[in-house]
Amino acid sequence: MRYNRIKTGLFQARPNRFIAHVEIDGKIEVCHVKNTGRCRELLVPGAAVYLEESQNPNRKTRFDLVGVEKGARLINMDAQAPNKIFQEWAQGGHFRKNLTLLRPETKFGASRFDFYWEAGERAGFAEVKGVTLERDGYVLFPDAPTQRGVKHLEELVRAREAGYEAAVCFIVQMENVGWFQPNDETHPAFGAALRRAREAGVEVLALDCRVGPDFLEAGKWVEVRL
Repeated sequence: MRYNRIKTGLFQARPNRFIAHVEIDGKIEVCHVKNTGRCRELLVPGAAVYLEESQNPNRKTRFDLVGVEKGARLINMDAQAPNKIFQEWAQGGHFRKNLTLLRPETKFGASRFDFYWEAGERAGFAEVKGVTLERDGYVLFPDAPTQRGVKHLEELVRAREAGYEAAVCFIVQMENVGWFQPNDETHPAFGAALRRAREAGVEVLALDCRVGPDFLEAGKWVEVRL
């Protein structure tokens, strides 16, 4: 996926989850943050950030914050990007061979999964999670407690019990990381649910991304350590 009209700036402050104050060309702009997660280790004063300029003249905010530099590492933090990456990757034949259907936002039980897919006589559900939290070269999810995430894992188990294939795919929005693991320190219940899901036959996948100021592309598999 690609972005258009990219600008660079320096992060100043984040008054709430949805907006950030960013210095762009010497002027402080109020920008939309395309990630409602905490991202505290990313959005620090003075951090170099990348923003996509909107082409809608009626928007209250002119820019969307989509990327940030953390040391020498460029991290995409667009929360809408992981689903797009998974869709591109799956439609390219990398998730299931002979894929005939990939339908987004499909309900099962009490949840709405990111994707339902069919490939010949096989069918299943896939849930996608974006990963932006990096620590000493490896990555973790979540960066804040997520009861919704636990519910999705439990529902994937129920889908597996109903005869469907089921997978959760962690899209790592950076490259060259050592491995992925659940963030048991921040949300032990999510880690426990992820381990139960894998024991029940849910695939646990992690895929990194090639990241540039104006693009994000699926990269290579990342080792999953549970």
